[in-house]
Amino acid sequence: MAFALSSMQVTSPAFADHQAIPSKHTGEGENVSPPLVWKDAPEGTQGFAVICHDPDAPLVKDGSYGFVHWVLYNLPADTHELTEKSVVGTAGANDKGEVGYFGPMPPEGHGKHLYYFWVLALDHQTSLPEGLTLAELLKEIEPNLLGMNRLVGTYQRD
Repeated sequence: MAFALSSMQVTSPAFADHQAIPSKHTGEGENVSPPLVWKDAPEGTQGFAVICHDPDAPLVKDGSYGFVHWVLYNLPADTHELTEKSVVGTAGANDKGEVGYFGPMPPEGHGKHLYYFWVLALDHQTSLPEGLTLAELLKEIEPNLLGMNRLVGTYQRD
């Protein structure tokens, strides 16, 4: 199926689609990952991965654009939500060069950015090592992707 949207639905009790991400979940606040909930995964789903990406960030790195805030994988098929500050799964590297979640924090005066929280459904349970970059993760899981969908949040620095 490659990178096609599926009928899976992704929501958060912390913010609605295309609405502001609470400061608590940003680099200016407590910098903790927001809670996420998903349902209606494609039939045959055996695992999940989660990515948060800001395509509005004025950065180009290794041929890709934007800023990767979160890479999380090795989530089993029975996972349908992540709590705030979740410790479930295996954390990958964000574009700050750290492992784990790094919340939204666009450059000052840069206006409102969009943050895509993607949930990817996979046809098998992964057991990948900690610290993979987004590019490394996608190389590993693309052949096993059944479907995906996202929740979009916004954030603007004061």
